[in-house]
Amino acid sequence: MAFSLTDLETRLTDPMLLDGGVTLPSDAQQLFDQALALLERGEIRAATRDADGTWRAVAWVKRAILLGFRIGRVVEMPGQAPFHFLDKHTYTTREFRVENQVRIVPGGSTVRRGAYLAPNVVCMPPMYINVGAYVGRGTMVDSHALVGSCAQIGERVHLSAAAQIGGVLEPINASPVIIEDDVIVGGNCGVYEGTVVRSKAVLGAGVILTRGTPVYDLVNETVHRASDGQPLIIPEGAVVVPGARRVTSPFAEELGLSLQTPIIVKYRDDRTDAATALEAWLR
Repeated sequence: MAFSLTDLETRLTDPMLLDGGVTLPSDAQQLFDQALALLERGEIRAATRDADGTWRAVAWVKRAILLGFRIGRVVEMPGQAPFHFLDKHTYTTREFRVENQVRIVPGGSTVRRGAYLAPNVVCMPPMYINVGAYVGRGTMVDSHALVGSCAQIGERVHLSAAAQIGGVLEPINASPVIIEDDVIVGGNCGVYEGTVVRSKAVLGAGVILTRGTPVYDLVNETVHRASDGQPLIIPEGAVVVPGARRVTSPFAEELGLSLQTPIIVKYRDDRTDAATALEAWLR
């Protein structure tokens, strides 16, 4: 018998489910399976956005994902030679049908159980989408791109080749990386540690964003940083490129050293839109 959403949340709020010294309830597998099915349909998410734009982790959903690792047993998984896989039986790959309206181009891509892909998502090979991730309508996940566990990707996003969107499962209350609607993430970018990239921002190729990364805004002459309880937030429409800043210690000055730092050089305009537009027929 299926749990109501309220009952499911109540049961999965219990932190003892993840205590290895505590005997699991007899319906632990059912709790996990139902939560994973809801994640795959997009009916629950690992993070949600408040009315003021603040993103928060949904602890009970992340606890459901972690439960799968506790109850899972390592099994042999079928694969086409020469590939051979061993993993928890709870985390097989997702299967899609034509009615899902998702394009997964042949060539070695994988979507793990518990991830949601909206209609018109395009996956170019090889790419990987991990458990708990949410990928919005019309987004393209390009070759060698990673969408980490619980990462939230908006609509009409382009994750370019080799873009890495970090994931997070623990601690339970840690918010995952957020990429909002209409963002362009350039090739070889890395976005990690709960960073929030607001809608319509553009990350130029090679930009790296972490919790400890200061981002220098040349337009507004300010610096964007993470703080206690607040992730690094890239403003809406910001165009970010890789840059460098001088290190001012005598030793560094002597050697001419500098540190990598992202720089906001402008905010999105019509010319930016034209330069980053994806042809509709690609979708």
